Amino acid sequence: MAEENLRIGITGAITPPMDTLIKNAQRNEAQGYDSIWWPDHLMGWTPQSIWTPDIGEIASRQKSSDIFFDCVGAIAAAAMATQRMRLGTSVTEAVRRHPAMLAQSFLTLDHIAKGRVILGIGAGEAENIIPYGLDFSKPASRLEEAIKIIRLLWESDGPVDYEGKFWRLDRAVLGLEPYEGKVPPIWVAAHGPRMLDIAGRLADGWLPTRMSVEEYGEKLNTIKRVGAAHGRDMSQFTPSMYTYLVIDEDHEVCHKLLDTPIIKSYCMIPPPEIFAKCGAEHPLGKTYGLLDYIPSHFSREAALEAIGKIPRKVSEYFIMHGTPDDVVKELKEFAKVGLQHVVLENITFLGDLSKVRSSYACMSEVVKQVTVA
Repeated sequence: MAEENLRIGITGAITPPMDTLIKNAQRNEAQGYDSIWWPDHLMGWTPQSIWTPDIGEIASRQKSSDIFFDCVGAIAAAAMATQRMRLGTSVTEAVRRHPAMLAQSFLTLDHIAKGRVILGIGAGEAENIIPYGLDFSKPASRLEEAIKIIRLLWESDGPVDYEGKFWRLDRAVLGLEPYEGKVPPIWVAAHGPRMLDIAGRLADGWLPTRMSVEEYGEKLNTIKRVGAAHGRDMSQFTPSMYTYLVIDEDHEVCHKLLDTPIIKSYCMIPPPEIFAKCGAEHPLGKTYGLLDYIPSHFSREAALEAIGKIPRKVSEYFIMHGTPDDVVKELKEFAKVGLQHVVLENITFLGDLSKVRSSYACMSEVVKQVTVA
């Protein structure tokens, strides 16, 4: 039996050729995925120093772990080639992209997609900001101000003024009108108290990374309480979740894949609190991966040493894994506490390149079970 109101999204192709991105998007739409998403990255989560065939066979097929299409261009291409799926960023930020440019870009994309675009936005990641000489101070405050500016420009019919801590608008204009009079929804990647408050006050949806079912329910309730306290109608708010996925017909195979270095490198991202819950300490100490971890700063020796300190419990907590039935069961548990939409990023083949075809076939089985009664 399908779980009512639960929709499944998938990540889009991020590397050339563009023809593959388009074909994959069309295939995903035919397979029944509700949405398709692109990261706004310059750098990947795996240090290039360990992106070698002896560590992962994927390196023999793709020369770098840091190859990414620009998310705006990727969404535009996919929008032209699809008709139904929603398209979004998972996620962008307002450090590299000025809020006015975000406002214009996403209105433009929404015209191309005819109303199917979602602006997924967060506070940003150190790896995409610090190496490029940009200021990464006060990321949550910067995000809050950016959303206010975007909405101000979207809603205004003429010149607008704004005096903020990060940006100043002096009779600024954005003449492009929303597609059919409706602006794209804004989904915020929020985890901590300050970000949850921003999501409750300013967002149309929530797009965190995977956490426990109990924690998800508690944080969603916090967001809804904040929204209600500010007089918002939260009935149209979309609770979503983004998760890395390791999937196979054999659950124990998934456990083995979680221990492979490239997949394990993704577990440098979570905050120290996640490690503490799993009875461990973050390899870098009291650090938050999104705010501090920069893969290009790690030598091969340092990367392998840090990754080697990540316990299996952290991988199991942070990365959704298991058979199609296992994944469906878990998603339904999340749906019981309010989840309506999930974005699955398949990283199975990063641990075993031979699993490319089979892992996507397993994902298709999940979509069938969840979305078809």
